[in-house]
Amino acid sequence: MPIEIRELNIKTTVNDNTQPGAAGQSGGGKISSEEKENIISHCVEQVMQRLKDKEER
Repeated sequence: MPIEIRELNIKTTVNDNTQPGAAGQSGGGKISSEEKENIISHCVEQVMQRLKDKEER
């Protein structure tokens, strides 16, 4: 029997304690809170779009 997921909650933690030269950061610069919000928003939009595409199949 298939299981249908009607709601998906995603929780994440972003640490500011990164070392200079860490993966994903050029020059070791810190990301502002506004940039973090934009990244999170973009990721959530992509997840929701993929779920919608999968539902349409």
